[in-house]
Amino acid sequence: MSGPAASVIERFLDHLSAERERSPHTVRAYAGDLESLRHHLDEVGVGSWGDLTLTHLRGWLAGVSESGASRTTVARRVSSARTFCRWAKKQGVMATDPSVRLTAPKRHASLPDVLQASQAAQILDAARDRTSAGGTGETRSSDAAERAGGESDPTTRAVALRDAAVLELLYATGMRVGELVALDEASLDETNRLVRVMGKGRKERMVPYGAPAETALRLWRSTGRPTLAQAASGKALFLGVRGGRIDQRQVRSIVHAATSAVEGAPDLAPHGLRHSAATHLVEGGADLRTVQEYLGHASLSTTQIYTHVSAERLRAGYVQAHPRA
Repeated sequence: MSGPAASVIERFLDHLSAERERSPHTVRAYAGDLESLRHHLDEVGVGSWGDLTLTHLRGWLAGVSESGASRTTVARRVSSARTFCRWAKKQGVMATDPSVRLTAPKRHASLPDVLQASQAAQILDAARDRTSAGGTGETRSSDAAERAGGESDPTTRAVALRDAAVLELLYATGMRVGELVALDEASLDETNRLVRVMGKGRKERMVPYGAPAETALRLWRSTGRPTLAQAASGKALFLGVRGGRIDQRQVRSIVHAATSAVEGAPDLAPHGLRHSAATHLVEGGADLRTVQEYLGHASLSTTQIYTHVSAERLRAGYVQAHPRA
């Protein structure tokens, strides 16, 4: 299925990028999934997309599962195949859509490690303390490590102010790391303590943040950002040490360093802060619809996982504390 078959995938990827405005990360994921499917079809002797059947799709997914892929990976590939086949039928590439009866495995109702509320407070308090100490704490972001020993104290403190604001905003809003790095200064509504977030599928939402995040952002914007800003900084809210828009790798480094520095806390990525924030909202009594809007989930079923987490914690506390558990 080389040549014309490959060009169909390229057209589909262009459709995702240009017409549906999917992120580069999402487009790459679709590309990998469809190349995997095309390779499988080559192996079983399918000559064109028009010859694709439900049996072929099920055989492909069985091979993916047998190779050790997680349920989440298999479910994503089912979604990729469905989206591609619907598009291919509309384009006349396929006479019928063979994915209509394709089912995905149920995902485990579980989450990666999340912080306790007290651990989140420790992490954020430690980040704030590093700003008043001139950024001389033991924890270093990737920027801090990169320019250690070669930059002035104002730069050190600017990075500490930025890191504190990044951590506060991630935990306050539960936004994705890609959403955070895309923020501009104009994304903030300081009067109402809201941030305008551009989510998946170019869907915009307004998310509130609290007083600690407000303080951290004000310090970063008034003192830290001007120190790091360069002519090429543009409108970006968060900057790297060289003045450009901060990237996802730097944010991951900030979060890993901050969480691993607190004894007993799990070493998290930014998505772990998102899970932690949502879990704490549910445990605090927020309804699922509110949490759905807060996280930018397209479906309430995605948000329902947080009820399972809270139920598991309730059960664990019961077993530990009740004399007849």
